[in-house]
Amino acid sequence: MVSDWIEDAKMRAAKEAVKNVKDNFIIGLGSGSTATYAIEEIGRRVREEGLRVLGVPTSHQSLLLAAKFSIPTTTLYEHPIIDLTIDGADQIDPELNLIKGMGGALTREKIIAAASKQLIIVADERKLTDKLGRNQLVPVEIIPLAEPIVVRKIKEVGGKPYLREVKKNVPYITDNGNFILDVDFGIIEDPIELNRKLKMIPGVVETGLFLGMTHSAYIGTKTTVEKISRR
Repeated sequence: MVSDWIEDAKMRAAKEAVKNVKDNFIIGLGSGSTATYAIEEIGRRVREEGLRVLGVPTSHQSLLLAAKFSIPTTTLYEHPIIDLTIDGADQIDPELNLIKGMGGALTREKIIAAASKQLIIVADERKLTDKLGRNQLVPVEIIPLAEPIVVRKIKEVGGKPYLREVKKNVPYITDNGNFILDVDFGIIEDPIELNRKLKMIPGVVETGLFLGMTHSAYIGTKTTVEKISRR
């Protein structure tokens, strides 16, 4: 089955990425299915190798997983500089720019990534693209009150926004108590300019465009793991 190799590829990529974790590191713990494999592997090293780390979770999900896999956690208040964050991505371009946030944790993920000396991304090869936005929506976290104005202004810059819902007429709520718009921009020719325009809209909290933040990516294929480093 197709899904069998995908999960295996994610797991192998995550295990390779976790080899970068060293004793006494402060580790940003990403969110989503691929990051889960990384958190599980860090937990295994804590239990079996005596690895000493502190994790900074990017979501309630990753906090609960850290507890499940016996990884002690901390916060940015105690450790404002993070040694390494390992996270997943929804799309990765050749410059290691990303679209993230289909799991809903984009704002916290970007904060933790910005606090990190290194951001390592783990993904399977389906997430690679020549240009961001190709067959991929861009999540945008917004203040609920601002939804009408944000929707209007996103349309003015060429996007087609869709309010994320858990079921009909029930909006998805982030860990921060906000809404998410999933926006179709088509192929994004200038991600930096698009990100700037979105961040200028009152009510936009954060975008799923992670630009110039990634240091390397571990990409699981059907048979191998390939490492891509930022040029």
